[in-house]
Amino acid sequence: MTVRITADSPCDLGRELIERNNIGITPLHINMGERSLRDGVDCSPRDIFAYTESTGTLCSTSATAIGEYTDFFTQTLEQCDAIVHLSLSSGISSSHQNALVAAGDFPGRVFVVDTLSLTTGMGLLVLEAAEMARSGMAAGEIARAVLARREKVSVSFVPETLEYLRMGGRCSALAAMGANLLKLHPCIEAENGLLLPTKKYRGTMARTLSAYVADRLADAGSIDPARAIVTHVIDDGALLGGVVKQVEDSGVFREVLVAQAGATIACHSGPGVLGLIYMKK
Repeated sequence: MTVRITADSPCDLGRELIERNNIGITPLHINMGERSLRDGVDCSPRDIFAYTESTGTLCSTSATAIGEYTDFFTQTLEQCDAIVHLSLSSGISSSHQNALVAAGDFPGRVFVVDTLSLTTGMGLLVLEAAEMARSGMAAGEIARAVLARREKVSVSFVPETLEYLRMGGRCSALAAMGANLLKLHPCIEAENGLLLPTKKYRGTMARTLSAYVADRLADAGSIDPARAIVTHVIDDGALLGGVVKQVEDSGVFREVLVAQAGATIACHSGPGVLGLIYMKK
């Protein structure tokens, strides 16, 4: 039996990893004014930022529709026996519920898993699921294994600016103004499918990100050393390179990947965001 792994676009793995692992992608939608664009197909983070800078209006996102999932599953099943679909956290999107409804038309052939995660936290689970599929595991076994692994995902990130979070109603204007004046950058962590602010850092982004990485790796014994993904929307190559080198030089991980966050994540985080994402033991 051939099993295909598919995922919602905010898994943010990038074209190379997606193609190498034969992963099918269902794009969420970016609402830019009156236009509805597909994440990773019709628009990129640069398009998001350009629109917001020129209009002062934040783009919004919407879930993949039930009909889109139905069409996608139908086409994908022409080339495989079963699908394991990994969805964006049900705590922040209705995509999971829509995929479940669509999967009802394909009993025993489409298994939908709520990752309770986002961006490359999803991506890590997708990569593991692809490895399971290559090893010959059945679709139901893969789905159960991913469910068991999702609690191990560690997702956190640090935004450069709180303006996008403020405009999206996730941060008050007063908090955003205070953070800008004091050069504060909160660490935001995913817990049980929801996003919660935790520690605050102060200073330049270079100083902030260095301290953030050091904190994330402080308890190295609790971290699965297989791989980490440095996920970002950063144009400063030197800043990004310094973070990647710090992670690599730590010796904690056997593999360190770098991925740019897609348009869905960029809509809410804004430019300059970075996260170090990995699995816990």
